[in-house]
Amino acid sequence: MSPAHKKQVVAAAVQAGVCSGRAGCRILKLSRSGYAYQAGQRSSRLQELVKRLHALTAANPRYGYRRIAALLRQEGWRVGKRQVRRLRRLEGLRVPPTKRKLVRQGRSTGLPTQATHKNHVWTWDFIADATMRGGPIRMLTVLDEHTRECHVLRADRALKSADVIELVKDAVARHGAPEYIRSDNGSEFIAKELQHWLAAAQIKTIYIEPGSPWQNGFVESFHGRFRDECLNREQLWTLTEARVVIEDYRNQYNHQRPHSKLGYQSPAQYAANLTPSLAPVRPAKPGLPSARDGQPASAVSTSTHRPDRL
Repeated sequence: MSPAHKKQVVAAAVQAGVCSGRAGCRILKLSRSGYAYQAGQRSSRLQELVKRLHALTAANPRYGYRRIAALLRQEGWRVGKRQVRRLRRLEGLRVPPTKRKLVRQGRSTGLPTQATHKNHVWTWDFIADATMRGGPIRMLTVLDEHTRECHVLRADRALKSADVIELVKDAVARHGAPEYIRSDNGSEFIAKELQHWLAAAQIKTIYIEPGSPWQNGFVESFHGRFRDECLNREQLWTLTEARVVIEDYRNQYNHQRPHSKLGYQSPAQYAANLTPSLAPVRPAKPGLPSARDGQPASAVSTSTHRPDRL
């Protein structure tokens, strides 16, 4: 029990007539000087810090004290995470707890491949939601597993394999082609049209085992943060509004949101600080067949890798 809690217990006992203040301090082993001490008024700097703390917490209610401390340091405040944690507790600023799911029992198989540099392994998957009027929304997510950058976060009523190819082609044109791309065994990812395009682009595929979403943990983790920090907070009435809100979140995630696994840098900052030797860029091959061109597939075979072969 902290001294502050002891003071509250003694004060409540004295007010209720249970015992005197001297007896209460003796029972709880609290010094009488500490019991009588009254904290002075906060300095102007501390008042400004608390005000800014409230503003950042209101703008990012799902951020913990570590991420809030990182944002404050980016703004020029000289604060530590323990001070931010203490002030948040005093001000009653707390991340609402989420319902914890049961952990998977047994030995995990782990990830098939660990990305070691930029554009080494990309990962993609779908996440679903709905507008307030009841229309479905299907979103494609494409991440770089090393830099954690979100290259694609596109919302539409329905996304087919041809749409997936066009979105990934745009991402490859902007960021370079990955060596591998990881996905589950969804129908959009195993379509022959997509397989032909990946083979022509010389992008090897990594398919996780059926019923093993933890093997695609990077995109699953991103979807958890995306739903918690964006989809659960916004009321999306139309598809156009959803696209604007989702693209704003993608930009904030890439350029502003501190990432705990990247030393509380944003993914864009981390990617910019990589040395060229650690971040090779493989440009897209010119003249790749489009998803709607109807051209024949390249002779390059698309390989499916199991975890023990990488």
